[in-house]
Amino acid sequence: MRTSALPPLDLHAHIDTSVPADDLAGLGAVVFAATRSLTEAARAVQRRDERIIWGVGIHPGLARSHTGFDPDTFTQLIDRTPLVSEIGLDGKSRVPMDRQRATLRRVLDVLARTPRIASIHSHAACEQILHELERAPVPGMVLHWWLGDPAQTARAVSLGCYFSLNASAVRKTALLETIPLDRVLTETDHPFGDRSSDQPLPGNVALVEQALARHHRTTPENIRQIVWHNLAALLRDTRCAAQLSRRVRSHLASLPPR
Repeated sequence: MRTSALPPLDLHAHIDTSVPADDLAGLGAVVFAATRSLTEAARAVQRRDERIIWGVGIHPGLARSHTGFDPDTFTQLIDRTPLVSEIGLDGKSRVPMDRQRATLRRVLDVLARTPRIASIHSHAACEQILHELERAPVPGMVLHWWLGDPAQTARAVSLGCYFSLNASAVRKTALLETIPLDRVLTETDHPFGDRSSDQPLPGNVALVEQALARHHRTTPENIRQIVWHNLAALLRDTRCAAQLSRRVRSHLASLPPR
């Protein structure tokens, strides 16, 4: 399969669970869709979109997400998807950090037993997130819209973390210099992280691919292939590829060797 035949890969976007399947198929991308509460996630995981991977999320900045969190329900929901998104800590939220930390620790306890690809929110809380991941390391961690300093990024790399970068993040050259290319994934964080795009849509990671290609002196096509290889590595680490659709598994199977 030619590299150019691989679809765009968006590791973090927000999509309303009521959007018709045909509209999402028209995106032409593989999108990992984040939810913010178990109530929303329960609707999301019932869908069977070929190229949309719906996540189970407990957004750290929303009080109702913590109130509605139940470890047993969370465990049941992740049986139906390879994705946990969006979880983490938010240093600007009115939700007390102790409450956020308690929920995250309960989530990480489940993921230690049942690994998944997990998209992690760390707004104004990079140091706190690193502390939690060092305290309870689990595979499959993807730091979404990461803005840590070089020392924090080095710690995250040593923990095995990956990094999903959107159009805002790739404008920070210093950040790109600290993240190894074999830990990079592309995201939009639609509708929040793609406002600079001419066409803000889930799956439209063209600006991110182009920026990464310029920085690493390669082509956008090569960046896309690398990102897909990085996804394949995450799936090996978490052993949850079987929960992907047949369509997405076929893209992974077609990848040429690194």
